Amino acid sequence: MAALPVYTISIGDPAGVGPEVTIKACRDSSLHALGRWVIVGEAWQVQELANQYGLTIDQVIQSLDELEENSKVAVLDAGRIAKQDVTVGEVNAACGHASIQYVKMAAELCIAGKSRAMVTGPISKEAVAASGIEGFCGHTEYITELCGLETCRMMLWNETVCVIHVTTHCSLFDAVTKIDQQRILETIQIGNQAMRDLGFENPQLCICGLNPHAGENGMFGTEEIDLIIPAVEQAQAEGIQITGPYPADTLFMQAVRGKCDMVIAMYHDQGHVPMKLYDFEHTVNVTLGLPIVRCSVDHGTAFDIAGQGVADPVDMQTAMKLAVDLTS
Repeated sequence: MAALPVYTISIGDPAGVGPEVTIKACRDSSLHALGRWVIVGEAWQVQELANQYGLTIDQVIQSLDELEENSKVAVLDAGRIAKQDVTVGEVNAACGHASIQYVKMAAELCIAGKSRAMVTGPISKEAVAASGIEGFCGHTEYITELCGLETCRMMLWNETVCVIHVTTHCSLFDAVTKIDQQRILETIQIGNQAMRDLGFENPQLCICGLNPHAGENGMFGTEEIDLIIPAVEQAQAEGIQITGPYPADTLFMQAVRGKCDMVIAMYHDQGHVPMKLYDFEHTVNVTLGLPIVRCSVDHGTAFDIAGQGVADPVDMQTAMKLAVDLTS
């Protein structure tokens, strides 16, 4: 019998809830039947939390080459930060540096073909920036750079509806100035392919307007007329089933009622706010356009509850299961 595939989990900021939700999620025996899970983080922290939450760690390894075929959950010891340097619940530059190293290690294993997919725990952008890494704006863009690419897209997935974003981690002003017809078209194309990869034979896509009321025929802005509609028409000419632009304040309500399978949002909060409101616990962040599969929890480090034992692992479990589905 062939060994189960390997999936890596970057544990997130050591001072946040990432380590806790990772350990709790890895207790799920149904996940053990799907793959061998390798947690990239500090062995001392993983073992400490595993003892606290009743998880058996089968191996502590220094290299993926050491992973045994019968291992269910292992920890790849990153050795980036000592216990005395972690204060749970606080922004810390050393933790920020460690967290980004976990991401790099997990991504490089996927790029090398040693891991089938990666799942990422939450990191603190503030802590990463404090560590001296310049220009860092998020997991999505960082992993894209590691893959040697310039373009990627963020998708939020749950069992009811998906959303893909034309722009993500930038100021609202920059988001508006970055939006052009080609970027919108590329987002539609990437989103359509993602839905097909998820098993939709003829996915139905709807696109949001940028402005209130989708511009109200030019009364509140002309981006819909000048940029979005031409991109939609070009996508339709390629055979993609997409309609819009629609006012964002009603489209998401209609989407969860069955109007479409995927919504194209113009900027970060336009897509994130309704998705988190609708189903926070089961919404997964997926990076599209990469040669590797990366899924993530769609919540932050939650420093305010870190270390209290109350963090919910459901979102991490959902991300892990989706990583398997996307590579099966």
